Amino acid sequence: MNRLALAATMSLLLLSACGTSTQDRAISGGAMGAAAGGVAGLLLDHPVAGALLGGAAGAATGALTDENQIDLGKPVWK
Repeated sequence: MNRLALAATMSLLLLSACGTSTQDRAISGGAMGAAAGGVAGLLLDHPVAGALLGGAAGAATGALTDENQIDLGKPVWK
């Protein structure tokens, strides 16, 4: 894995989710992951694949953590 992909993955894990419910955290994590993955994928000439992988990883990270582990505040849609 090159340095850019590793940096994108680490950023995704740090910015995984906001909200208190599992659903909120999965949605926000997926959105942030798709954005970060799309940017990383664009730099590697595969933006769609990057967005899909980033979204899946972000949603999973958001759903599998709770607000005591990672808390980015209240979601925008609430």
